[in-house]
Amino acid sequence: MDHTRLRLLLVDDHAIVREGLRAVLEEEADFAVVGECGSGDDALQVAGTLHPDVVLLDLSMPGLDPVTTIKGLMQRVPGVRIMVFTSFGSDDLVRATLDAGAIGFLLKDARRDELLAAIRSVAAGQPFLAPAAQRQLMELLRRPPDPLATLTERERDVLDLVAQGKSNKLIARQLGLSEGTVKGYVSQVLAKLGVTDRTQAALLVAKRGSR
Repeated sequence: MDHTRLRLLLVDDHAIVREGLRAVLEEEADFAVVGECGSGDDALQVAGTLHPDVVLLDLSMPGLDPVTTIKGLMQRVPGVRIMVFTSFGSDDLVRATLDAGAIGFLLKDARRDELLAAIRSVAAGQPFLAPAAQRQLMELLRRPPDPLATLTERERDVLDLVAQGKSNKLIARQLGLSEGTVKGYVSQVLAKLGVTDRTQAALLVAKRGSR
């Protein structure tokens, strides 16, 4: 195994993007592209064998979501550095990917020299954030976290029905759950949202929906 060059894994569902990246990166004497994948699922399957130093990861791909992919890669390859390389960067995704362990975030409209600098920085363990991501991160740090983001998909389903004024019995019937299970979900949701009753929970949903 060649330890003199940085081992790079490209994860993007567009083959032409991967081909372009490979062409640029393999011009650098200190880079070696050791693999390409079109999804997070594929990346998790090969990462343990390829042992990349840095993974360039797109955010919009079929299959596994980016947060699960990042966490899975870090479990399979201890010490791997994750650099998000994507065409967009919403507030929620910037925060979620950084929380998951990515230390680089670069948009695809970056210049060649910026891309190369970002990879080398991330490989050295130094965070590299595109200016747009830096601004978004600063805005996120100034804002309190969204309590609704802490809910699971099922808890959010229950909350939406609570907000519609439906009883536990009706929610249970609609979701195919027992009434006792729904009661438990409602209690969990209220606790996560920091509210004491169903009305406050419904108001919170309405307030967010009006933004």
